[in-house]
Amino acid sequence: MSEPRLIEISPVTRVEGHGKVTIHLDADGAVDEARLHIVEFRGFERFIRGRLLWEVPVIVQRLCGICPVSHHLAAAKAMDMIVGVDELPPTAEKMRRLMHYGQVMQSHVLHFFHLASPDLLFGFQAPAAKRNIFEVLAEHPELGRRAILMRKFGQDVIEATAGKKIHGTGAIPGGINRNLPVETRDALLEQIDDMELWAQNGLALIRDYTMKNLDMVKGFAAFASSYMSLVREGDGALDLYHGNLRAVNSDGSAIFDQLDYERYHEVLVEDVRSWSYMKFPFIDTLGPKDGWYRVGPLARMNTVDFIDTPLADAARTELLETNHGMPQHAVLGNHWARLIEVLHCVEKIRDLLHDPDLQGTDLVATGTRRHDGIGVIEAPRGNLIHHYEVDENDQVTYCNLIVSTTHNNEGLNRAVKAVAVRALSHQPTITEGMLNEVEVAIRAYDPCLSCATHALGQMPLKVEIVDAAGNVIHQRTRDA
Repeated sequence: MSEPRLIEISPVTRVEGHGKVTIHLDADGAVDEARLHIVEFRGFERFIRGRLLWEVPVIVQRLCGICPVSHHLAAAKAMDMIVGVDELPPTAEKMRRLMHYGQVMQSHVLHFFHLASPDLLFGFQAPAAKRNIFEVLAEHPELGRRAILMRKFGQDVIEATAGKKIHGTGAIPGGINRNLPVETRDALLEQIDDMELWAQNGLALIRDYTMKNLDMVKGFAAFASSYMSLVREGDGALDLYHGNLRAVNSDGSAIFDQLDYERYHEVLVEDVRSWSYMKFPFIDTLGPKDGWYRVGPLARMNTVDFIDTPLADAARTELLETNHGMPQHAVLGNHWARLIEVLHCVEKIRDLLHDPDLQGTDLVATGTRRHDGIGVIEAPRGNLIHHYEVDENDQVTYCNLIVSTTHNNEGLNRAVKAVAVRALSHQPTITEGMLNEVEVAIRAYDPCLSCATHALGQMPLKVEIVDAAGNVIHQRTRDA
């Protein structure tokens, strides 16, 4: 085998969590395997045991400071079941939905404009010092300003519904603990026209980028897979807050459809592998080899029948037309899908703000206690499952969480391998810009590694090159 090539790589930056990449070479020095390892563990599913049921929606959102509302609401939905509530009062249901749309909007805006757009605006090969939000603000000040104000709007919606912008307390078992004051509603409505215009402008930006670079997008870490998401009961529309489970094959045909999410454990199996603390879920009937699937914005575009807001639905149709109306498999298509969902959230927020139920006073329902509760929601990064059991003393005895990045684990690893094969097969010398492409592929999933593994800390990355005999021939680590 020839001498190992020097690998210069930055950590997987502009994501949340802590990971390691290993690239395995065969006897001829070609890439045989590439893996994204998640190497920290915090055991959140264990230490939630013994906590009281009404504490859970507040505690579990400490998993993350980026998408706490998703955990807050998934846990609240599970606790609704445990306190025997099958249907929330209209005010509670709509306040939670408003909170969720604010969360999805602000998270998508943060990821696209602050974390992903430097790669798109300046190029994958741009110097590392160029690929950051400060350079975006310097060269595209109006774009940067709008991104900041759009995220602020989403956070203002969260604060109005949850009590705080981060780690709020609005959702409680059986309902909500506040309604929306008229003056708060009016302040948000004053901004909604700007939000819609700016969401459309952002969507045009990623649409134009994709169409201009369509061959590259379709060839960059693009591979067929199955997809899974919630869809609205009955008509299969996009519903980020509630619905039934649908999984489709790479051609869009159904694997299962309108499955009550309380039965998730009948169709999904969580596999484990020795080299990662993050599990590898798969669809049981297809087995671990063929049953892996993807979730997230692009998956939702591929699984739903339509979007019930007109501007976002037209944009989804245009996205799918890039693959003749069939599911779109290009990992970079997630960015286009994210901006479609930002527009959808703005449309839904507008509708809800005009709904007088938000000023209602019937906030909490009651029912007959149960032992088991499951809450499922479409978080910004994809499907999120919370499953709890609670004893007669109101204490949690069991907790299982399947977060979006866990669902995407196999897809993330395949994306890393696809880019590594291309990068190491064409150049005798690896540049930092080329290896940024590995990060670009990972970043397209908007992974939250600390959610998936319950890790604590920043995002350093350790990269190892391993030869066919298992020897580490090159290693590089850089702290965030």
